[in-house]
Amino acid sequence: MEQTFMKEKKITSLVLAMALPMVISMAVNSLYNIIDSYFVARISENAMTALALVFPLQNFINAIAIGFGIGINARMAYHLGSGNQIRADRAASQGTLFSLLHGLLLTVLCLLALPPFLKSFTSDGETLQMALSYAGRAFLFSPVITVSLAFEKIFQAVGRMKISMFSMLCGCVANIILDPLMIFGLGPFPAMGIAGAAWATGIGQCICLSLYLLLYALRPIPVKIRLKQMKPDAVTGKALYSVGISATLNLALPSFLISQLNGLLAGFSEKYVLVLGVYYKLQTFIYLTANGIIQGIRPLMGYNFGAGESERVKKIYTTALAMNTAIMLTGTLLSWSMPEALIGLFTNNRETVEIGASALRIISLGFAVSAVSVTSSGALEGLGKGGRSLCISLARYVVVIIPAAHLFCRFTGADGVWYAFCFTEAVSAGLAALIYRKAVGIQKRRR
Repeated sequence: MEQTFMKEKKITSLVLAMALPMVISMAVNSLYNIIDSYFVARISENAMTALALVFPLQNFINAIAIGFGIGINARMAYHLGSGNQIRADRAASQGTLFSLLHGLLLTVLCLLALPPFLKSFTSDGETLQMALSYAGRAFLFSPVITVSLAFEKIFQAVGRMKISMFSMLCGCVANIILDPLMIFGLGPFPAMGIAGAAWATGIGQCICLSLYLLLYALRPIPVKIRLKQMKPDAVTGKALYSVGISATLNLALPSFLISQLNGLLAGFSEKYVLVLGVYYKLQTFIYLTANGIIQGIRPLMGYNFGAGESERVKKIYTTALAMNTAIMLTGTLLSWSMPEALIGLFTNNRETVEIGASALRIISLGFAVSAVSVTSSGALEGLGKGGRSLCISLARYVVVIIPAAHLFCRFTGADGVWYAFCFTEAVSAGLAALIYRKAVGIQKRRR
Protein backbone atom coordinates (compact mmCIF):
# COMPACT_ATOMS: atom_id res chain seq x y z
CA MET A 1 0.00 0.00 0.00
CA GLU A 2 2.96 2.37 0.60
CA GLN A 3 3.69 4.80 -2.23
CA THR A 4 7.07 6.17 -1.08
CA PHE A 5 8.85 4.23 -3.86
CA MET A 6 7.83 7.13 -6.14
CA LYS A 7 10.29 9.44 -4.34
CA GLU A 8 12.94 6.89 -3.38
CA LYS A 9 13.63 4.66 -6.40
CA LYS A 10 16.28 5.66 -8.99
CA ILE A 11 14.81 7.87 -11.70
CA THR A 12 15.59 5.89 -14.85
CA SER A 13 14.45 2.54 -13.45
CA LEU A 14 11.41 4.22 -11.87
CA VAL A 15 10.31 5.88 -15.12
CA LEU A 16 10.84 2.62 -17.03
CA ALA A 17 8.90 0.62 -14.44
CA MET A 18 5.98 3.06 -14.56
CA ALA A 19 6.06 3.81 -18.28
CA LEU A 20 6.89 0.48 -19.91
CA PRO A 21 3.53 -1.19 -19.15
CA MET A 22 1.75 1.86 -20.57
CA VAL A 23 4.03 1.96 -23.63
CA ILE A 24 3.12 -1.66 -24.31
CA SER A 25 -0.56 -0.85 -23.78
CA MET A 26 -0.42 2.16 -26.09
CA ALA A 27 1.49 0.21 -28.74
CA VAL A 28 -1.12 -2.56 -28.71
CA ASN A 29 -3.91 0.04 -28.72
CA SER A 30 -2.27 1.64 -31.75
CA LEU A 31 -1.99 -1.76 -33.40
CA TYR A 32 -5.69 -2.30 -32.73
CA ASN A 33 -6.51 1.05 -34.38
CA ILE A 34 -4.53 0.06 -37.47
CA ILE A 35 -5.97 -3.47 -37.64
CA ASP A 36 -9.50 -2.19 -37.08
CA SER A 37 -9.06 0.28 -39.94
CA TYR A 38 -7.43 -2.43 -42.07
CA PHE A 39 -10.51 -4.65 -41.82
CA VAL A 40 -12.86 -1.73 -42.46
CA ALA A 41 -10.78 -0.79 -45.53
CA ARG A 42 -11.35 -4.30 -46.88
CA ILE A 43 -15.07 -3.46 -47.11
CA SER A 44 -14.47 -0.52 -49.46
CA GLU A 45 -12.69 2.81 -49.74
CA ASN A 46 -16.02 4.48 -48.90
CA ALA A 47 -16.09 2.56 -45.61
CA MET A 48 -12.62 3.86 -44.74
CA THR A 49 -13.69 7.40 -45.63
CA ALA A 50 -16.73 6.97 -43.36
CA LEU A 51 -14.45 5.94 -40.50
CA ALA A 52 -12.26 9.01 -41.13
CA LEU A 53 -15.30 11.30 -40.97
CA VAL A 54 -16.52 9.80 -37.67
CA PHE A 55 -13.03 9.96 -36.10
CA PRO A 56 -13.27 13.57 -34.85
CA LEU A 57 -16.39 12.81 -32.78
CA GLN A 58 -14.86 9.58 -31.45
CA ASN A 59 -11.74 11.52 -30.52
CA PHE A 60 -13.92 14.12 -28.79
CA ILE A 61 -15.50 11.44 -26.57
CA ASN A 62 -12.10 9.96 -25.73
CA ALA A 63 -10.72 13.45 -25.07
CA ILE A 64 -13.34 14.18 -22.43
CA ALA A 65 -12.92 10.74 -20.84
CA ILE A 66 -9.11 10.82 -20.79
CA GLY A 67 -8.88 14.53 -19.99
CA PHE A 68 -11.05 14.29 -16.92
CA GLY A 69 -9.23 11.08 -15.98
CA ILE A 70 -5.98 13.06 -16.03
CA GLY A 71 -7.59 15.49 -13.59
CA ILE A 72 -8.42 12.57 -11.27
CA ASN A 73 -4.90 11.19 -11.65
CA ALA A 74 -3.17 14.51 -10.93
CA ARG A 75 -5.19 15.26 -7.77
CA MET A 76 -4.87 11.73 -6.40
CA ALA A 77 -1.10 11.64 -6.93
CA TYR A 78 -0.64 15.09 -5.36
CA HIS A 79 -2.70 14.22 -2.27
CA LEU A 80 -0.92 10.87 -1.87
CA GLY A 81 2.44 12.67 -2.10
CA SER A 82 1.40 15.19 0.56
CA GLY A 83 -0.05 12.42 2.77
CA ASN A 84 -3.75 13.42 2.59
CA GLN A 85 -5.61 10.10 2.27
CA ILE A 86 -9.12 11.54 2.68
CA ARG A 87 -8.72 13.98 -0.20
CA ALA A 88 -7.23 11.25 -2.39
CA ASP A 89 -10.29 9.04 -1.72
CA ARG A 90 -12.61 11.96 -2.41
CA ALA A 91 -10.92 12.72 -5.75
CA ALA A 92 -11.28 9.10 -6.87
CA SER A 93 -14.90 8.77 -5.71
CA GLN A 94 -16.23 12.00 -7.18
CA GLY A 95 -14.13 11.51 -10.32
CA THR A 96 -15.80 8.15 -10.97
CA LEU A 97 -19.29 9.59 -10.52
CA PHE A 98 -18.63 12.57 -12.78
CA SER A 99 -17.11 10.27 -15.43
CA LEU A 100 -20.31 8.21 -15.58
CA LEU A 101 -22.42 11.36 -15.96
CA HIS A 102 -20.12 12.61 -18.71
CA GLY A 103 -20.56 9.34 -20.63
CA LEU A 104 -24.35 9.45 -20.48
CA LEU A 105 -24.43 13.07 -21.65
CA LEU A 106 -21.98 12.38 -24.48
CA THR A 107 -24.11 9.53 -25.81
CA VAL A 108 -27.11 11.81 -26.21
CA LEU A 109 -25.22 14.82 -27.59
CA CYS A 110 -23.13 12.91 -30.13
CA LEU A 111 -26.07 10.93 -31.50
CA LEU A 112 -28.03 14.17 -31.98
CA ALA A 113 -25.10 16.00 -33.60
CA LEU A 114 -24.03 13.11 -35.84
CA PRO A 115 -26.24 13.58 -38.96
CA PRO A 116 -25.64 17.34 -39.48
CA PHE A 117 -21.96 16.91 -38.65
CA LEU A 118 -21.45 14.23 -41.31
CA LYS A 119 -23.50 16.03 -43.97
CA SER A 120 -21.20 19.04 -43.69
CA PHE A 121 -18.30 16.94 -45.05
CA THR A 122 -19.81 14.54 -47.60
CA SER A 123 -22.75 14.32 -49.96
CA ASP A 124 -22.03 10.72 -50.97
CA GLY A 125 -25.03 8.64 -49.89
CA GLU A 126 -23.14 5.38 -49.34
CA THR A 127 -20.39 7.00 -47.29
CA LEU A 128 -22.95 8.86 -45.20
CA GLN A 129 -24.97 5.72 -44.51
CA MET A 130 -21.87 3.76 -43.48
CA ALA A 131 -20.77 6.53 -41.13
CA LEU A 132 -24.21 6.66 -39.51
CA SER A 133 -24.30 2.88 -39.17
CA TYR A 134 -20.90 2.76 -37.45
CA ALA A 135 -21.21 5.78 -35.18
CA GLY A 136 -24.82 5.13 -34.18
CA ARG A 137 -23.66 1.92 -32.49
CA ALA A 138 -20.21 2.97 -31.29
CA PHE A 139 -21.50 6.03 -29.42
CA LEU A 140 -23.82 3.88 -27.29
CA PHE A 141 -20.75 2.72 -25.38
CA SER A 142 -19.69 6.23 -24.29
CA PRO A 143 -20.50 5.64 -20.56
CA VAL A 144 -18.40 2.46 -20.64
CA ILE A 145 -15.50 4.41 -22.15
CA THR A 146 -15.62 7.28 -19.65
CA VAL A 147 -15.83 5.06 -16.54
CA SER A 148 -13.19 2.64 -17.86
CA LEU A 149 -10.74 5.47 -18.48
CA ALA A 150 -11.45 6.91 -15.01
CA PHE A 151 -10.43 3.57 -13.50
CA GLU A 152 -7.36 3.48 -15.73
CA LYS A 153 -6.17 6.82 -14.32
CA ILE A 154 -7.04 5.78 -10.74
CA PHE A 155 -4.89 2.65 -11.00
CA GLN A 156 -2.09 4.63 -12.63
CA ALA A 157 -2.15 7.25 -9.86
CA VAL A 158 -1.24 4.59 -7.28
CA GLY A 159 1.42 2.99 -9.48
CA ARG A 160 -0.57 -0.08 -10.58
CA MET A 161 0.51 0.25 -14.21
CA LYS A 162 0.45 -3.50 -14.88
CA ILE A 163 -3.26 -3.68 -14.07
CA SER A 164 -3.93 -0.86 -16.53
CA MET A 165 -1.84 -2.68 -19.11
CA PHE A 166 -3.58 -6.02 -18.55
CA SER A 167 -7.10 -4.61 -18.74
CA MET A 168 -6.39 -2.53 -21.84
CA LEU A 169 -4.63 -5.42 -23.58
CA CYS A 170 -7.55 -7.78 -22.98
CA GLY A 171 -10.02 -5.26 -24.42
CA CYS A 172 -7.86 -4.60 -27.49
CA VAL A 173 -7.15 -8.28 -28.17
CA ALA A 174 -10.86 -9.10 -27.90
CA ASN A 175 -11.61 -6.29 -30.36
CA ILE A 176 -8.96 -7.51 -32.82
CA ILE A 177 -10.34 -11.06 -32.70
CA LEU A 178 -13.97 -9.97 -33.06
CA ASP A 179 -13.39 -7.52 -35.92
CA PRO A 180 -13.10 -10.00 -38.82
CA LEU A 181 -15.69 -12.31 -37.26
CA MET A 182 -18.37 -9.62 -36.98
CA ILE A 183 -17.50 -7.59 -40.09
CA PHE A 184 -17.34 -10.49 -42.55
CA GLY A 185 -19.63 -13.00 -40.78
CA LEU A 186 -17.23 -15.78 -39.78
CA GLY A 187 -18.21 -18.65 -37.51
CA PRO A 188 -21.49 -18.09 -35.63
CA PHE A 189 -21.62 -14.37 -36.46
CA PRO A 190 -23.66 -12.84 -39.28
CA ALA A 191 -21.90 -10.46 -41.70
CA MET A 192 -22.57 -6.97 -40.32
CA GLY A 193 -20.10 -4.90 -42.34
CA ILE A 194 -19.01 -1.64 -40.76
CA ALA A 195 -21.64 -2.06 -38.00
CA GLY A 196 -19.77 -5.20 -36.93
CA ALA A 197 -16.64 -3.10 -36.36
CA ALA A 198 -18.63 -0.84 -34.01
CA TRP A 199 -20.03 -3.79 -32.02
CA ALA A 200 -16.56 -5.39 -31.78
CA THR A 201 -15.13 -2.15 -30.39
CA GLY A 202 -17.96 -1.81 -27.86
CA ILE A 203 -17.57 -5.37 -26.63
CA GLY A 204 -13.82 -4.86 -26.20
CA GLN A 205 -14.49 -1.74 -24.12
CA CYS A 206 -16.96 -3.63 -21.90
CA ILE A 207 -14.39 -6.37 -21.27
CA CYS A 208 -11.80 -3.75 -20.28
CA LEU A 209 -14.15 -2.09 -17.76
CA SER A 210 -15.25 -5.44 -16.32
CA LEU A 211 -11.63 -6.34 -15.60
CA TYR A 212 -10.98 -3.01 -13.87
CA LEU A 213 -13.99 -3.55 -11.60
CA LEU A 214 -13.00 -7.15 -10.87
CA LEU A 215 -9.38 -6.31 -10.07
CA TYR A 216 -10.41 -3.34 -7.93
CA ALA A 217 -12.50 -5.73 -5.84
CA LEU A 218 -9.91 -8.52 -5.66
CA ARG A 219 -6.68 -6.49 -5.30
CA PRO A 220 -7.12 -3.52 -2.93
CA ILE A 221 -5.37 -0.26 -3.79
CA PRO A 222 -4.31 2.59 -1.45
CA VAL A 223 -7.30 4.70 -2.51
CA LYS A 224 -10.94 3.74 -2.04
CA ILE A 225 -14.01 4.71 -4.05
CA ARG A 226 -16.73 5.31 -1.46
CA LEU A 227 -20.39 6.23 -1.87
CA LYS A 228 -20.26 8.71 1.00
CA GLN A 229 -17.36 10.51 -0.70
CA MET A 230 -19.25 10.86 -4.00
CA LYS A 231 -21.32 13.78 -2.76
CA PRO A 232 -19.95 16.70 -4.82
CA ASP A 233 -18.13 19.51 -3.03
CA ALA A 234 -16.76 22.71 -4.51
CA VAL A 235 -13.12 22.19 -3.51
CA THR A 236 -12.77 18.73 -5.02
CA GLY A 237 -14.84 19.59 -8.08
CA LYS A 238 -12.76 22.67 -8.81
CA ALA A 239 -9.51 20.72 -8.39
CA LEU A 240 -10.66 17.93 -10.73
CA TYR A 241 -12.02 20.19 -13.43
CA SER A 242 -9.19 22.73 -13.32
CA VAL A 243 -6.84 20.09 -14.70
CA GLY A 244 -9.52 17.96 -16.38
CA ILE A 245 -10.93 20.73 -18.57
CA SER A 246 -7.50 21.81 -19.78
CA ALA A 247 -6.47 18.21 -20.45
CA THR A 248 -9.77 17.57 -22.26
CA LEU A 249 -9.26 20.59 -24.48
CA ASN A 250 -5.70 19.40 -25.18
CA LEU A 251 -7.08 16.09 -26.41
CA ALA A 252 -10.17 17.50 -28.13
CA LEU A 253 -8.25 20.05 -30.17
CA PRO A 254 -7.11 17.41 -32.71
CA SER A 255 -10.79 16.73 -33.48
CA PHE A 256 -11.33 20.42 -34.19
CA LEU A 257 -8.16 20.48 -36.29
CA ILE A 258 -9.15 17.41 -38.33
CA SER A 259 -12.58 18.89 -39.03
CA GLN A 260 -10.98 22.14 -40.23
CA LEU A 261 -8.43 20.34 -42.39
CA ASN A 262 -11.08 17.98 -43.79
CA GLY A 263 -13.01 21.02 -44.99
CA LEU A 264 -9.87 22.48 -46.57
CA LEU A 265 -8.79 19.22 -48.23
CA ALA A 266 -12.28 18.39 -49.50
CA GLY A 267 -11.93 21.40 -51.79
CA PHE A 268 -9.15 19.54 -53.63
CA SER A 269 -10.43 15.93 -53.52
CA GLU A 270 -12.00 13.44 -51.09
CA LYS A 271 -8.84 11.35 -51.57
CA TYR A 272 -6.96 13.93 -49.47
CA VAL A 273 -9.59 13.58 -46.74
CA LEU A 274 -9.02 9.83 -46.78
CA VAL A 275 -5.24 10.32 -46.61
CA LEU A 276 -5.58 12.60 -43.58
CA GLY A 277 -7.74 9.97 -41.87
CA VAL A 278 -5.19 7.25 -42.67
CA TYR A 279 -2.35 9.42 -41.36
CA TYR A 280 -4.12 9.87 -38.04
CA LYS A 281 -4.56 6.12 -37.78
CA LEU A 282 -0.86 5.54 -38.50
CA GLN A 283 0.48 8.32 -36.29
CA THR A 284 -1.28 6.84 -33.27
CA PHE A 285 1.36 4.09 -33.28
CA ILE A 286 4.01 6.77 -32.63
CA TYR A 287 2.14 9.30 -30.53
CA LEU A 288 0.23 6.79 -28.40
CA THR A 289 3.52 5.05 -27.61
CA ALA A 290 4.95 8.40 -26.51
CA ASN A 291 1.74 8.93 -24.56
CA GLY A 292 2.57 5.73 -22.69
CA ILE A 293 5.71 7.49 -21.37
CA ILE A 294 3.59 10.50 -20.40
CA GLN A 295 1.07 8.31 -18.56
CA GLY A 296 3.95 6.76 -16.66
CA ILE A 297 5.46 10.06 -15.51
CA ARG A 298 2.26 11.96 -14.63
CA PRO A 299 1.77 10.30 -11.22
CA LEU A 300 5.52 10.53 -10.59
CA MET A 301 5.53 14.26 -11.34
CA GLY A 302 2.45 14.86 -9.17
CA TYR A 303 3.65 12.73 -6.26
CA ASN A 304 7.16 14.23 -6.15
CA PHE A 305 5.76 17.73 -6.62
CA GLY A 306 3.43 17.18 -3.65
CA ALA A 307 6.36 15.81 -1.62
CA GLY A 308 8.56 18.84 -2.46
CA GLU A 309 11.14 16.83 -4.46
CA SER A 310 11.92 19.45 -7.15
CA GLU A 311 15.20 17.87 -8.35
CA ARG A 312 13.46 14.54 -8.95
CA VAL A 313 10.73 16.34 -10.88
CA LYS A 314 13.41 17.84 -13.17
CA LYS A 315 15.15 14.48 -13.73
CA ILE A 316 11.86 12.70 -14.47
CA TYR A 317 11.11 15.30 -17.15
CA THR A 318 14.51 15.03 -18.89
CA THR A 319 14.37 11.21 -18.83
CA ALA A 320 10.91 11.19 -20.41
CA LEU A 321 12.03 13.72 -23.06
CA ALA A 322 14.93 11.49 -24.11
CA MET A 323 12.66 8.45 -24.38
CA ASN A 324 10.03 10.31 -26.41
CA THR A 325 12.66 11.70 -28.78
CA ALA A 326 13.84 8.15 -29.49
CA ILE A 327 10.26 7.05 -30.21
CA MET A 328 9.69 9.97 -32.59
CA LEU A 329 12.93 9.30 -34.48
CA THR A 330 11.76 5.72 -34.98
CA GLY A 331 8.52 7.04 -36.46
CA THR A 332 10.44 9.27 -38.86
CA LEU A 333 12.58 6.34 -39.99
CA LEU A 334 9.53 4.17 -40.69
CA SER A 335 7.74 6.98 -42.53
CA TRP A 336 10.67 7.46 -44.90
CA SER A 337 11.63 3.81 -45.40
CA MET A 338 8.20 2.28 -46.15
CA PRO A 339 5.50 4.95 -46.69
CA GLU A 340 3.80 3.19 -49.62
CA ALA A 341 3.48 -0.05 -47.66
CA LEU A 342 1.96 1.77 -44.68
CA ILE A 343 -0.62 3.69 -46.74
CA GLY A 344 -1.30 0.56 -48.79
CA LEU A 345 -2.72 -1.13 -45.69
CA PHE A 346 -5.82 1.04 -46.06
CA THR A 347 -6.38 1.45 -49.79
CA ASN A 348 -5.53 -0.26 -53.08
CA ASN A 349 -6.00 2.92 -55.12
CA ARG A 350 -2.61 3.76 -56.61
CA GLU A 351 -3.24 7.51 -56.73
CA THR A 352 -4.31 7.57 -53.08
CA VAL A 353 -1.23 5.56 -52.07
CA GLU A 354 1.07 8.03 -53.85
CA ILE A 355 -0.64 11.04 -52.22
CA GLY A 356 -0.44 9.37 -48.82
CA ALA A 357 3.22 8.36 -49.15
CA SER A 358 4.19 11.93 -50.03
CA ALA A 359 2.14 13.28 -47.11
CA LEU A 360 3.75 10.85 -44.65
CA ARG A 361 7.28 11.83 -45.69
CA ILE A 362 6.55 15.53 -45.27
CA ILE A 363 4.64 15.34 -41.98
CA SER A 364 7.21 13.03 -40.35
CA LEU A 365 9.88 15.73 -40.62
CA GLY A 366 8.30 17.28 -37.53
CA PHE A 367 8.08 14.10 -35.42
CA ALA A 368 11.38 14.36 -33.51
CA VAL A 369 11.02 18.00 -32.51
CA SER A 370 7.42 17.37 -31.38
CA ALA A 371 8.82 15.33 -28.46
CA VAL A 372 9.46 18.64 -26.67
CA SER A 373 5.80 19.70 -26.92
CA VAL A 374 4.41 16.26 -26.05
CA THR A 375 6.64 15.82 -22.99
CA SER A 376 6.26 19.38 -21.71
CA SER A 377 2.48 19.31 -22.05
CA GLY A 378 2.16 15.99 -20.21
CA ALA A 379 4.59 17.03 -17.47
CA LEU A 380 2.68 20.25 -16.82
CA GLU A 381 -0.56 18.26 -16.46
CA GLY A 382 1.16 16.02 -13.91
CA LEU A 383 2.18 19.15 -11.97
CA GLY A 384 -1.43 20.38 -11.99
CA LYS A 385 -0.65 23.25 -14.39
CA GLY A 386 -3.35 22.48 -16.93
CA GLY A 387 -3.65 26.04 -18.25
CA ARG A 388 -0.01 26.15 -19.36
CA SER A 389 -0.32 22.73 -20.94
CA LEU A 390 -3.35 23.97 -22.87
CA CYS A 391 -1.33 26.89 -24.28
CA ILE A 392 1.06 24.41 -25.90
CA SER A 393 -1.79 22.41 -27.42
CA LEU A 394 -3.52 25.54 -28.72
CA ALA A 395 -0.34 26.39 -30.62
CA ARG A 396 -0.05 22.88 -32.08
CA TYR A 397 -3.69 22.41 -33.06
CA VAL A 398 -5.17 25.85 -33.69
CA VAL A 399 -3.13 29.05 -33.47
CA VAL A 400 -0.22 28.06 -35.73
CA ILE A 401 -1.29 25.12 -37.88
CA ILE A 402 -4.67 26.29 -39.22
CA PRO A 403 -3.45 29.67 -40.56
CA ALA A 404 -0.29 27.97 -41.83
CA ALA A 405 -2.29 25.31 -43.68
CA HIS A 406 -4.45 27.91 -45.43
CA LEU A 407 -1.39 29.99 -46.33
CA PHE A 408 0.74 27.10 -47.59
CA CYS A 409 -2.13 25.67 -49.66
CA ARG A 410 -2.11 28.86 -51.72
CA PHE A 411 1.42 28.07 -52.90
CA THR A 412 1.64 24.24 -52.87
CA GLY A 413 -1.97 23.09 -53.21
CA ALA A 414 -3.17 20.34 -50.88
CA ASP A 415 0.44 19.55 -49.91
CA GLY A 416 0.37 22.79 -47.96
CA VAL A 417 -1.53 20.96 -45.22
CA TRP A 418 1.31 18.44 -44.84
CA TYR A 419 3.96 21.18 -44.73
CA ALA A 420 1.91 22.99 -42.08
CA PHE A 421 2.27 19.99 -39.74
CA CYS A 422 6.08 20.00 -39.61
CA PHE A 423 6.26 23.80 -39.55
CA THR A 424 3.89 23.89 -36.58
CA GLU A 425 5.85 21.28 -34.61
CA ALA A 426 9.03 23.36 -34.90
CA VAL A 427 7.31 26.54 -33.70
CA SER A 428 5.41 24.76 -30.91
CA ALA A 429 8.54 23.04 -29.58
CA GLY A 430 10.22 26.38 -28.95
CA LEU A 431 7.11 27.72 -27.25
CA ALA A 432 6.71 24.56 -25.14
CA ALA A 433 10.30 24.72 -23.87
CA LEU A 434 9.81 28.34 -22.88
CA ILE A 435 6.48 27.72 -21.10
CA TYR A 436 7.80 24.71 -19.19
CA ARG A 437 10.97 26.42 -18.00
CA LYS A 438 9.04 29.49 -16.91
CA ALA A 439 6.45 27.39 -15.02
CA VAL A 440 9.13 25.42 -13.17
CA GLY A 441 11.14 28.57 -12.46
CA ILE A 442 8.12 30.29 -10.90
CA GLN A 443 7.50 27.27 -8.69
CA LYS A 444 11.12 27.25 -7.48
CA ARG A 445 10.92 30.93 -6.52
CA ARG A 446 7.69 30.32 -4.61
CA ARG A 447 9.27 27.54 -2.62
